[in-house]
Amino acid sequence: MHSLIAALLLCWAALAGAAEATVDVRAERVGAHSWYVQGLPGAASTANQGFMSNAGFVVTKEGVVVFDALGTPALARQLIAEIRKRTPLPIRRVIVSHWHADHYYGLREFKAAGAEIWAHAAARPVLGSAAAAERLAQRRAILAPWLGDDFQVAAPDLWLSGDTDFSLGGLTFRVRHVGPAHSPEDLALFVDNDGVLFSGDLVFKGRVPFVGEADSRAWLAALDRLLALKPRLMVPGHGAASRAPQNDLALTRDYLIDLRAKMGRAVADFVPFDAAFAAADWSRWSALPAYAEAHRRNAYNTYLLMEREALAK
Repeated sequence: MHSLIAALLLCWAALAGAAEATVDVRAERVGAHSWYVQGLPGAASTANQGFMSNAGFVVTKEGVVVFDALGTPALARQLIAEIRKRTPLPIRRVIVSHWHADHYYGLREFKAAGAEIWAHAAARPVLGSAAAAERLAQRRAILAPWLGDDFQVAAPDLWLSGDTDFSLGGLTFRVRHVGPAHSPEDLALFVDNDGVLFSGDLVFKGRVPFVGEADSRAWLAALDRLLALKPRLMVPGHGAASRAPQNDLALTRDYLIDLRAKMGRAVADFVPFDAAFAAADWSRWSALPAYAEAHRRNAYNTYLLMEREALAK
């Protein structure tokens, strides 16, 4: 059966004009019903084939719930193959944590498999936007073998407006809108029966977070909302699963606090960004994966945010 699935996936890849992923997308069990796959460290690259974020799935008696769809259709096919190793039941729905490329470019594979796509309504402006087109061009330049010319983004079937609870196959799921934080539309998924929390990119474990244009003050408050769910185990958006969520939130929290403190002082003292960035001690973070790719941009956007916060006082 598994060899047949693999052959079908290869045929689909050939028809789609895109290469099959060869990175090791392997599911690890984190609860009685819950599984996740762990992306590789760092930013998207040819070496990791865009597999640099996590995704999860929950197997119930009536079908499968998936959290995030990974960063290419090829990776999504690998994830579906991992699901099929555990159950032949239908994939009922995919919940998208947020509208960043590494979490939703695989959606079309799940839609083709019959899944319903859920996302938060705050992501609506992203579809068809200039920013989305720019990101796709950037990812195509890096991941051309796995993003064929026919690649199109699959649109959600249901736009959520806030927190949503549902049951499937005897399990209770709690979808929580914890944005705006890392993004305006951040969703987290808590599986009550397993005590497993899929946090999305509110938590980065073992690498520098991507802050971008995030509201870091709201992000810090959102971390407290996650802890209020009292998870037994947490699957972050990046990095290994955590059996000590309180402790493993620390890297993301401390990084955001450090950015805000240093850039906030620079704004208060009227120090230009370049001078402030050069003078600051970033040694605590400089050895972490994704530092080179993300940190300076994170600091600059935080500097701009601190300016806006100062003007609003």
